[in-house]
Amino acid sequence: MMPQFEAEAFERNRALLDLVRSTADDHGCTPVQVSLAWMIGKKPFIVPIPGTRKLDRLLENLGAADVALAENEIASIDSALDAMEMSDVYGGTVVKK
Repeated sequence: MMPQFEAEAFERNRALLDLVRSTADDHGCTPVQVSLAWMIGKKPFIVPIPGTRKLDRLLENLGAADVALAENEIASIDSALDAMEMSDVYGGTVVKK
């Protein structure tokens, strides 16, 4: 029911995961924080609202506000995402610019 979690999808999405992990390592934060910081950095009016039931995950999510991605990092992530082939759900919808 969730194609992004099928075995084949893990390989197709590996480039995305590697990119997020590498950026997280560069900033000394978690991949979740990079994902949220990337969304926050895209436009000032974007407010990601991640859901969680655990306090430690809430604190991790809040830590994204302390991750400052430079404009060139955001552009680099965007460019990489545009060129990546991903599984359905993650890459299944073409975004028109």
